[in-house]
Amino acid sequence: MTTEFDTPNAVRPSRRTFLKAAGAGAVALTIGFDWFGPGRRAVAATAPDAAFAPNAFLRVAPDGSVTVIAKHVEVGQGAYTGLATIVAEELDADWSSVRVESAPADATRYANLAFGKIQGTGGSTAMANSWQQLREAGAKARAMLVSAAAAQWHVPTDQLTTRDGFVEHAASGKRISYGALVPAAAKLPVPDKVALKSPAEFRLIGHPIPRVDAPAKSNGTAQYTLDMHFPGMLVAVMQRPPRFGATVKSFDATAAKAVPGVVNVVQVPHGVAVVATGFWAAKQGRDALKVEWDDTHAEKRSSDAIMREYRQLAGTPGLPARKDGDAAAAIAGAARKISASYEFPYLAHAPMEPLDTVVKLSADSCEIWNGDQFQTVDQGNAAQAAGLKPEQVRIHTLYAGGSFGRRANAWSDYVVEAVSIAKALGANGTPIKLQWTREDDITGGFYRPMYFHRLEAGLTKDGKLVGWHHHIVGQSILAGTPFEPVMVKNGVDSTSVEGAANIRYAIPNVSVELTTAKSSVPVLWWRVVGSSHTAYAVEAFIDEAAHAAGKDPYEFRRGLLDHAPRLKGVLDLAAQKAGWNPAKPLPKGRGRGIAVAEAFNTYVAQVAEVSVDSDGQVKVDRVVCAVDCGIAINPDIVVAQMEGGIGFGLGAILHSAITLKDGQVEQRNFDGYHVLRMAEMPKVEVHVVASGEAPTGVGEPGVAPIGPAVANAVFAATGKRHYVLPFDADGAKQA
Repeated sequence: MTTEFDTPNAVRPSRRTFLKAAGAGAVALTIGFDWFGPGRRAVAATAPDAAFAPNAFLRVAPDGSVTVIAKHVEVGQGAYTGLATIVAEELDADWSSVRVESAPADATRYANLAFGKIQGTGGSTAMANSWQQLREAGAKARAMLVSAAAAQWHVPTDQLTTRDGFVEHAASGKRISYGALVPAAAKLPVPDKVALKSPAEFRLIGHPIPRVDAPAKSNGTAQYTLDMHFPGMLVAVMQRPPRFGATVKSFDATAAKAVPGVVNVVQVPHGVAVVATGFWAAKQGRDALKVEWDDTHAEKRSSDAIMREYRQLAGTPGLPARKDGDAAAAIAGAARKISASYEFPYLAHAPMEPLDTVVKLSADSCEIWNGDQFQTVDQGNAAQAAGLKPEQVRIHTLYAGGSFGRRANAWSDYVVEAVSIAKALGANGTPIKLQWTREDDITGGFYRPMYFHRLEAGLTKDGKLVGWHHHIVGQSILAGTPFEPVMVKNGVDSTSVEGAANIRYAIPNVSVELTTAKSSVPVLWWRVVGSSHTAYAVEAFIDEAAHAAGKDPYEFRRGLLDHAPRLKGVLDLAAQKAGWNPAKPLPKGRGRGIAVAEAFNTYVAQVAEVSVDSDGQVKVDRVVCAVDCGIAINPDIVVAQMEGGIGFGLGAILHSAITLKDGQVEQRNFDGYHVLRMAEMPKVEVHVVASGEAPTGVGEPGVAPIGPAVANAVFAATGKRHYVLPFDADGAKQA
């Protein structure tokens, strides 16, 4: 791994408003602390009486320890560390004294400002939406501590400085800890306005400080849902229909109830639950359960049949997602025309920790423990399932072992399952743990949709790109959700076309169309959402255009990006660090490819180097990545997220696919649903652009360019292009 910081390009991008529309119609929280206002003392959640809690995001204890209240879930992406760093920087806290706890489910205080009045994590928004808010939280707390010290020492506040949890007075040599100032600071009014640090003053932000979750995850004390246990707790597993859209016709629980440890078998909206004193008894009980399913409204097609339908739909007009000029006329009149089609399978999220949740339900309250990603949505859905009001549902957000979007869905499927089971058992306060197996995870739906892309382009005699037509066919992630009315415009699901409709290349005539297909297969956002497929199609096809123009793929791209300096900047940086030189090709059997993408206001370029053996097996040897994410709050985490995104994306383009046969998922575990193995991980070099811009997201953007970079490298090595994903599918054909 290599990490470097390079010169910024000082152009601010437009704001990416992923999911922001979910809160439309409600008044969005402002960056300032409107819910407690100036001159009032605002207490953070569960603040001990002796603590100093100037706002909802931090408290300082008499021993000097600082607790940051995190409104975002920690799924391994480093959110806790990033949020704490922002607060601690402006507070001038001693990093070794900083700890983090999860915020309760309370959108009035802990809303994601990018979403509106919804508390949740997604769209790589955690740092971006918290940046100003948490800086002010830390700075206001610091100002109050300084005021308390000034009053005690009878000196002006401008004579005092702070560092590592202490207030200091240089003239007298006095020094006092934040902890000692807690009683006095707690009595002061919260200031309305405070000055924030300049980037030149940062001592934590921009530095690779240790992650706050590392010790607990290293010594085994970190609490995941799987670790939760309560006296008298029961464990449930679900038998779900083998075809999506099927329902229970009847079931026979006789054999299941005969299994030692099985307590009950109950039907709930999503299937039939076997409840036992432990997981193994519940699993054995489920194995013995007999269920007859009603497939009347179920999906019965194979994935091949669905894709055939998509190909046909691509030949009919779609709904316009973008229309600049007249692409059809430009292509028709072009000196050279090219076209290509790309096929993308359903993909599972497959996080390391399968879905699970613990519920304790009584007549007038519901408590939930899980790695919760969408607190407000889950709170509302759980309340509806339980017959309670949302404020009667309390959520304890734990660590989650990955998600990649799976834990954030509009139906709160696994949470509602657990609540429904507890309700069916009498809502008597008995703790119920619902546990999904890996097989449940792989076959359980909510996949990245299957997509078909058809592209055409036209070039002049001298190789200028004059026309671009892109037609996308696939299911809508947003259809039937509360997000649909505000995120589907004129029939176009924005998540289906992002990365395509906002293509940044300077092409005078561009047409992007969408045809939304129907299926009972439940679909959901998947890491980097639309760009998980659009970036591949765009960047693989722009590579074809470069070769058709007789130009170097890197130079061809940069010639189309003069108006997008940050995107061009990462392209240049990745090429430079990779040693891109068309005059010095790699040896026979090896190739180098390049791709660039913008996702969630973050700019990423990657150069991949591959080897292809005589059997056509692809080995990715090296990836050079350049990322511009604004201020890198913690460079180590930025690097880790780029590396993780590259590995995640490589697994998908090389191996992963969910396929249906007669409507049933063919894969059940990692023997059939292949993800990247450790031995396949290439050498990765990450170069982070130094920047003074506000931070943007890094959890997802690293996924977008890796697929096309590898595909373009394979073409450079073999002369073959991959139009059907994954590469393991027999989709390579001669260009």
